[in-house]
Amino acid sequence: MLEGRKKYFLIKPRTIRGQLIASLVLFELLALGLFTAFLVREQRKELQQRIDRRLEYQGLQFAEQAATALEEGKRESLQKMVSAMLRYPSIGSVQITDLQGVAIAGADVAMNGKLNLTPTERNYLRSLDKPTIFTLRKNVREIVTPVIAHGQVQALVWISPNEEADRLQLHSLLRVTLISAILATLGCTVLATLMARTVTKPLNALMRATRQIVRDPEDVSSFPLPVTSENEAADLTTAFNMMVTSIEEQRSGLNDTLALLDSMLANAPIGFAFFDRKFRFVRVNQFLANMNRSTISRHLGRAVNEVFPETAAKPLQRAIDQVFATGSPVQDLELTGEMEEQPGRVRSWLANIYPVQTGTNTVRWVGAVIVDTTQRRNSEEALRKTEKLAAAGRLAASIAHEINNPLEAVTNLLYLIRLQEKLPTDVEKYVELAQHELARVSEITQQTLRFYRQSTLPITANISELLDSVLTLHQGRVNTLQVRVRKFYDTDVEVFCFAGEMRQLFANLISNALDAMMPGPGTLTLSVRRSHSWRDPSIRGVRISVADTGCGMAEDVRRRIFEPFFTTKEATGTGLGLWVSAEVIQKHHGEIRIRSRVLDDEHPGRQPGTIFMIFFPLLAVDEEPAENYAARSQTV
Repeated sequence: MLEGRKKYFLIKPRTIRGQLIASLVLFELLALGLFTAFLVREQRKELQQRIDRRLEYQGLQFAEQAATALEEGKRESLQKMVSAMLRYPSIGSVQITDLQGVAIAGADVAMNGKLNLTPTERNYLRSLDKPTIFTLRKNVREIVTPVIAHGQVQALVWISPNEEADRLQLHSLLRVTLISAILATLGCTVLATLMARTVTKPLNALMRATRQIVRDPEDVSSFPLPVTSENEAADLTTAFNMMVTSIEEQRSGLNDTLALLDSMLANAPIGFAFFDRKFRFVRVNQFLANMNRSTISRHLGRAVNEVFPETAAKPLQRAIDQVFATGSPVQDLELTGEMEEQPGRVRSWLANIYPVQTGTNTVRWVGAVIVDTTQRRNSEEALRKTEKLAAAGRLAASIAHEINNPLEAVTNLLYLIRLQEKLPTDVEKYVELAQHELARVSEITQQTLRFYRQSTLPITANISELLDSVLTLHQGRVNTLQVRVRKFYDTDVEVFCFAGEMRQLFANLISNALDAMMPGPGTLTLSVRRSHSWRDPSIRGVRISVADTGCGMAEDVRRRIFEPFFTTKEATGTGLGLWVSAEVIQKHHGEIRIRSRVLDDEHPGRQPGTIFMIFFPLLAVDEEPAENYAARSQTV
């Protein structure tokens, strides 16, 4: 059934003209078929009636002639009568039989005296008192008429017609009818073609214009279409022209709106993204792609968990699913996660998620406005830690100040004791040792006060003296770890700087060097000498080196040491020391290079260790804020 339907659609005309002509031809063929069937039926019926009447007449006439011959005793003349009857073109066969069916006279003389009837004809031998017409076989009629002589049935006359002439007449009539129908069909087809052309001509123009718009929606040069008639096709053409004009106006407004939206998405300093129900990116702007250190093409089609860390992707997916389900926005969703390409670095985002609905109020997509808040969170955290450090510094300065007063008193008491006469030798020795150690404690408190009460203005400071003052604070750890200190100073090198910040820088470097050499022993090498800039050899200045024989740093650690809050000291580190140190170096227009080597099993004879080399130009410093120094530092 489906195959038949497919064949029907294959031969079905695809144009209005073809459909109109085909429908008209089909109707004419159907009408012609019905008319022909009715005509043939009526002609056959009329022909049959005419044949039956003729047979009845011929049967009665021949029966009377045969009865006369039998009454006169002229039985031999019956054969002549049969021969005469056969000369009529309308008679096919004639024979005379007795009541038992034995031939008396017939077309075949050899059959006279013999039974020459078919089984159908023998059924009519019983009690015949009038002419009877019957069907001998398909489309063959025959009449049997009794021959009554001397008041009794003496014989039977059997006559069958010759229908060839009637059939020829019927065929001639059908042929004339068919020719007339064909001519009528052709005339109607031509007329329908002419009529269809008036309808299809404007429709063809509409079709060509429509296909042109489909190929190039911007090309409307064929419009407005000319109106060449006053019928419904003209109304359709006018309506189509109005529709194209309206679409062109709407397209112009839509293009302006899309241009504004595209410009906003492309240039807005904020991340935009759109998701489908499977949490896949369907569109992102360049700002978000740059935020994720990727490209737009690497976002499209990927799921949220393929772009964001798992800890950030799960709450974002739950929020997207909630917006799809309820149609209500989710605001100020905070996301955090550790980036795979940067292990140990935690990033944070703030997302506002909203539905994108179609005309049926169905949520088609979900949009998200995403802001990277990593720097802000780090700054807030740094501010909190800086406040803690400042509070700790103030507390340390207060304690140092309070300790300094009794230290002065104890120092004076020891001085008075030494002035006493006749002190035992061992007591005098102990007093001298006590004065020496007390001087060291006093120096430490003075250094602590200098750190907190640093000058707000830069001064000319001797780098060697600054290094020694910081080293004094760490002398206890140096002795505990059995670290050997080597100094290579140009003692007359001075730099215009903030002395307190320089102490803080050197303190961080020396403290890290001592931590790297735990549990000891090791060698700490300090160097101060005149040199030139690595970037511009024409710039003269001072190079400070702090080297240790500690464990060294791996490559991934060296890349991140200047990031805030990054530390390898899980229990005691804050991650701010080298970050602050980088800010100090940047503030003084300095440069830094680092060399570090870890213990290598392939080269067991190579000594591990780290060296920080810092260059300061002999220029004045300023108060401008520093940029991220990690990108400018060089690790060798």
